Amino acid sequence: MAAGIAHLQVGQTVEGQAAQPEQSVWQLSLKAGDFVRGRIEGDISLRLLDARGQPLRLLIDGMDQVRDFMFVAEREGEYRLRAEPLQSRAQERFSLSLNLVQAASSQRRSRPAPASPVMRQLVDDLAAGKSTEAFWKARASQGTPLVEVIPGKPDQRLVTFLWRGARDNVRVFGAPSGNHDPLQRLGDSDVWYRSFEVPSGARLSYQMAPDVPASDDRRTILATTQRDPLNPATFADGSGDPWLSRSRLELPDAAPQPWVAERANVARGTLERQRLGSKLLGNERDVYLYRPAGWHDGASGQHLLVLFDAHAYTRQVPTPTLLDNLVADGLIPPTAALIIANPTDLSRQQELPPNPLFARFMAEELMPWARQQGLHASAGDTVVAGSSYGGLASAYLGLTHPELFGNVLSLSGSYWWSPEGAEPGWLTREYVKAPRQPLRFYLHSGTFEGPKILDTNRHLRDVLLAKGYAVEQVEYPAGHDYLQWRASLPCGLISLIGKGTAAVPQACVPKG
Repeated sequence: MAAGIAHLQVGQTVEGQAAQPEQSVWQLSLKAGDFVRGRIEGDISLRLLDARGQPLRLLIDGMDQVRDFMFVAEREGEYRLRAEPLQSRAQERFSLSLNLVQAASSQRRSRPAPASPVMRQLVDDLAAGKSTEAFWKARASQGTPLVEVIPGKPDQRLVTFLWRGARDNVRVFGAPSGNHDPLQRLGDSDVWYRSFEVPSGARLSYQMAPDVPASDDRRTILATTQRDPLNPATFADGSGDPWLSRSRLELPDAAPQPWVAERANVARGTLERQRLGSKLLGNERDVYLYRPAGWHDGASGQHLLVLFDAHAYTRQVPTPTLLDNLVADGLIPPTAALIIANPTDLSRQQELPPNPLFARFMAEELMPWARQQGLHASAGDTVVAGSSYGGLASAYLGLTHPELFGNVLSLSGSYWWSPEGAEPGWLTREYVKAPRQPLRFYLHSGTFEGPKILDTNRHLRDVLLAKGYAVEQVEYPAGHDYLQWRASLPCGLISLIGKGTAAVPQACVPKG
């Protein structure tokens, strides 16, 4: 320590006058990486010096209002703090406090205790030297995710996603946040976990992704996504492959889905696949033609559903079965369907966002061809429907061809979309500018989808209502997810072309 320079200790407060050198310099002994924090009271400056008294940096400029100072020691050794007077206040007195010196080894942010009571008990068990075997045995018996009641919040649940034994990381693909959220490791155990507070009516499908390769490309998560091995409830598992199917979470208050399963006592319609070429688009695609039992070409009182994304709406969403059951329950009139496939995944991105050429294909090629197949109805009896880009396409076709499509059924429509270089929400602005058309709307979105979907759907709703359109807009505690869309599709049909039942089916009442 330099002769005559006092050593400043943590927790110590010293006073002085900057104009008097013997009262204005203090010594610190620090190690590399030490984090130092303190405070000075008084209108003076404070400078950090090296062991030889050479300036390193100005910590406090006396002309500013900030009086707290912080720095990190670059190397081990002696440092000095020097109080310096302002010219305008040369005799100013001050007090200097050294509040913290924290070693680099202890600067890790402490993790909060788990929100889950079960997980907190596991923390205690591990601290007592126990293993995780009993915990995983219970999870294997009870299933995952872990679902717990939240005291004082009867309409909420705490859901904890779990994974055993990953090497580097784990993510939830389809988390309630709408993101691919990372799990955290419980100490150095084989338990990875993440908890979410969600409505008790939540429904979602998800996958787990352990040891995702480091990459700036979000799609890399698909390299390891797989079904949750401890969750017996599955979705989209037609292949039986755990890497391709998803896991299903349905909380106790989730609305029922009564029209999804085939019923032995319900007459089944027919489903026919045909190939349709387009001169306008220069491609060809599959189109599935569904006819309900008892359908008669050209008969009055029959309706038509035009639906995009056949790859999903003939598999994850069993559209023919839904229509069979809705008709059998007397909720909608006999309704046929055109379920339209995408030639490629790239063509989907090019055709379904508002595309005048694709709209011409629908109006000039597809619908006349469907009439030749015996599938047609008036615009007021025709519903155009889809999810995501398909919902966006449906609303665009309603605007551009209301003479064909009088009802728009949009599931999580991508109304954030705009042509390159334009601000988001292009189609909503088109509705603002256009005169009101003879259209009715059913707009669905999930509260787990985030503002990109949720806020833009609400904005479109407000615009449509202001223009005088008939709109039913619903929100479910769900994500961008076919598991929910397979329930919202029938509810949208009941809303738009239903036979006027006095009460809304319980399955169509959002909870949470």
